[in-house]
Amino acid sequence: MNALLARLNLRDTNPGACTGPDGWLDDPDGTALVSDNPATGEPIARVVQATAATYDRVVRTAGEAFETWRQVPAPKRGALVHDFGKALREVKEPLGELVTLEMGKIKAEGMGEVQEMIDICDFATGLSRQLYGVTTQSERPGHRMYEQWLPLGVVGIITAFNFPTAVWSWNAAIAAVCGDTMVWKPASAAPLTALAVQHIANRVSADHGVRGVFTLVIGSGSDIGERILGDPRLPLVSFTGSVRMGRRAAEAVARRLGRTILELGGNNAIIVTEDADLDLAVRAIVFGAIGTAGQRCTSTRRIIMQRSIASALIRRLVQAYQQVTIGNPLDDGILMGPLVNAAAVDGMMAALETIKTEGGEVLIGGRRLPEKGRCFAAPTLVRMPRQTPIVLEETFAPILYLLEYATLDEAIAMHNAVPQGLSSAIFTRDLLAAERFLSATGSDCGIANVNVGTSGAEIGLGFGGEKQTGGGREAGSDAWKSYMRRQSNVINWSRDLPLAQGITFGS
Repeated sequence: MNALLARLNLRDTNPGACTGPDGWLDDPDGTALVSDNPATGEPIARVVQATAATYDRVVRTAGEAFETWRQVPAPKRGALVHDFGKALREVKEPLGELVTLEMGKIKAEGMGEVQEMIDICDFATGLSRQLYGVTTQSERPGHRMYEQWLPLGVVGIITAFNFPTAVWSWNAAIAAVCGDTMVWKPASAAPLTALAVQHIANRVSADHGVRGVFTLVIGSGSDIGERILGDPRLPLVSFTGSVRMGRRAAEAVARRLGRTILELGGNNAIIVTEDADLDLAVRAIVFGAIGTAGQRCTSTRRIIMQRSIASALIRRLVQAYQQVTIGNPLDDGILMGPLVNAAAVDGMMAALETIKTEGGEVLIGGRRLPEKGRCFAAPTLVRMPRQTPIVLEETFAPILYLLEYATLDEAIAMHNAVPQGLSSAIFTRDLLAAERFLSATGSDCGIANVNVGTSGAEIGLGFGGEKQTGGGREAGSDAWKSYMRRQSNVINWSRDLPLAQGITFGS
């Protein structure tokens, strides 16, 4: 572990958990936060959490930096983000291993998370030359009308434990090229990964003679998180977390008339039709349900399968689950690591007790794995007679519900009958079924795939969902507009002053 931290220049890091006007800040009044390895239960490192005074100092730094950063030409802002992506490439392996060490996802997923950061930096670099507006026609002679997009301000970014770096980068890379600065509050379960990323950002920023574009504040949600939500100096807050906390975030920011990007819960389903390629479907289902130990907002949680192929699909899934290797995610060949903490395992077991009372049949799994560690549990397949109340909830654990349907209309109705609306998929060879699923009367989710699973989105499209998922969009497409303010402009290049709508006012 020490060698890994040394490769990321973290072994001798000042324990201060903030970056401000003078680099890393130590807060003598801050309380300690210990980062644990969920696979072993051993402590990795200790950092000092920020107090209110230190938080205020960091936000002031970001605000002062914005005054300068917004005047830098966007392509030059993109050059900094480009170099940040280059720096990430140089430490992809150790940073990916740190994600695995601290959060518990397997090495392949940890490396994939860093690659996602690199990809969004590449995307944002190109975007820096494409922050376009529109020109439209005026009804008045000698007038030109257009709109432009301008930097917004200091963006608050609150991220969750399951993607301790990637989701921050979706926001940070785009916000930076848009001319914004930012304050990042990472999840308390993954502070060390945030420190490592901030170290890289600091070094790249210094190379460009820039300070305060990327800042970090580590602290609890009840303290630092609440300060971000209520801070009028932050016109936009991007929040990733549970639906319950998302409601709190939306209310707090709306109360001060700020903006939010909300990425909340998912209860994602895959419809499998009778003509589907079952080999393809099984591979997507297993990764979607087991990847990150079922702790992705895009994790597959429901399989809605046509009755005629239900037995065959269940048999294949049980066989696949029997082959899943569970253990220390840093070890080669492991497909599933621990849940983030023991409380997550307790929550999974409580859900399974409810499942039994609602008529669910556990086909495989459904138990703790204490021989592997207190944060380990077996991935679980549950056959349900219908969508009971527990199925409508999001249990952030590797539980997969198996449901049957007779007609496609019935399947889509079942699919949409949950409060969440993030990711969805259908596996079919029928073009008509695929198009129906993607139509206005099909999936009600922000993401809808055909013969692709619910998990593992590319950064080129906007990421986000509907209903209780929050309605936000991050990453690709035109998600950048959330980080800017729209300004409508009219230029009169004539010597007359005609009014719109043909109004005559006086002589």
